[in-house]
Amino acid sequence: MIYQTLLHIAIFQGVVLGIIILKSKLFNTKANRYLAYLMFVLSLLLLNLALELWGAFQQYPILRFIDDVETAFLAPVFLSLFILKKGNHPLRNSRNLGWLFLPFGFSAGISILEGFDTITNQYTLPNAIQAVLEILNKIEVFLAVLFFPGVLIAAYRFLKYINQEKDKSWITVLWLLVSLIFFSWIGAIVVRLFIVYDVSMTMKIIALAATLFIHWTTYVGIYKFRLSDNREEISAVLDGLSVKISNPSIPEKEKLKADNAHFKKLEVLFKENKIYTDSGLNREQVARELGISPGYLSQLVNQVTGSNFSNYLNRYRVEAVKQMLLNSEFQNYSLLAMGLESGFTSKTTFFKVFKKFTGMTPSQYQKSFK
Repeated sequence: MIYQTLLHIAIFQGVVLGIIILKSKLFNTKANRYLAYLMFVLSLLLLNLALELWGAFQQYPILRFIDDVETAFLAPVFLSLFILKKGNHPLRNSRNLGWLFLPFGFSAGISILEGFDTITNQYTLPNAIQAVLEILNKIEVFLAVLFFPGVLIAAYRFLKYINQEKDKSWITVLWLLVSLIFFSWIGAIVVRLFIVYDVSMTMKIIALAATLFIHWTTYVGIYKFRLSDNREEISAVLDGLSVKISNPSIPEKEKLKADNAHFKKLEVLFKENKIYTDSGLNREQVARELGISPGYLSQLVNQVTGSNFSNYLNRYRVEAVKQMLLNSEFQNYSLLAMGLESGFTSKTTFFKVFKKFTGMTPSQYQKSFK
C-alpha cells in the first residue's frame, strides 16, 4: 500500500514538475526543457508499472501499446541533452543529434507492428514476419545493452563543460542516480537472457529508485533553487498557490537602471568583447558569464532597455552589420558574409531581423547611403 502510494505521488509529481519547468518563464530554458522531458518519461515508465499493479492491461489490452514501446530509450537521451545544453561543449548547438532518437523509433516500430497482431487482433502476421520480428526483438535488447551505457558515459563527459560548480555538483548527482537506475535495469535484462529469473521484484525496486529520484529532483531542482533563484514564486508553486508576482526575481525596493553592476558588465561583454558575434550565443550563456540566473538577466534587460534579451542581442548584430555596410574596407564582402560575421546563423534570419530594426533590407540600407 505504501509502495503504491509513493508510486502514485511520484507519477503526479513528475508530471507537475515537468509542466512547471516548461510553463514558467523562470525555469523554461533550452537545457531545462530536456529535464522536463526526462521527468515525463520517468513518470510514463512508472505509470506502466502502476497500470500493471491495477490490472489495467488485462481489462484494457489496448493500453499495452504504452507499455510495449520502450520509452526508456528516451531517458538517457534527454539526460545527455540536458547536461550538454547546460555546459559549453562544442556540440551544444549541433543540429545533428537527432540520431540519438533512432533506437526509440526502432523500438516503437517493432512494438506497434507486433501490437496490431497480439493486442488488437487486427491481423495475423505471417510466420516469416514473426520470425523476423523475433530477431529484431533480440537486436533491440542488445541495442539497449550497448546504447544506454554509451549515452550515459557520453553524458558524464559533458559534465566537465559546466562552468558553475554548484550546477555541476547537483547535476553530477542527477547523472549518478539516473545511471544507477538504468544500469540496474540493463543488468536485469542481461540476467534474464541467460538465466530463468523472475525480474518483477527487481523492476519494482528500480521503479522505487526512480520514484525517489523524482522526489530528489523536485527538492534540489526547485526547493533548493537550482533551476531558478526566485524563492517567493517557487514557494508559491510548491504550495499550490496561484499568486501573481510582479517582477518576481527583483526585490521590491530594487529598481534596475543602466548603472546596475550586472548591466554594466553586460554592456562591456557586448560593446568591448563583442560576444554577440558568437552565432550560438544564448541567454543561458550570458547569464552564466554574469553570474546571475537567466530569469534575472531577462528582467534586467527588459527593465533597463524596455525590450527583451533577443532584441537586445539582435540590435548589436544589426548595428555591427550597418557599420560594415558603410565601411569601404568591407565593400568586397558579400551581405551574407557580413551577417554571418556579426553572429546571424542564416541569410533568412539575417534579412528578417535587419528589416525589423531598420525597415529596409541590407542592400536597400547600403544603397540609401550611396
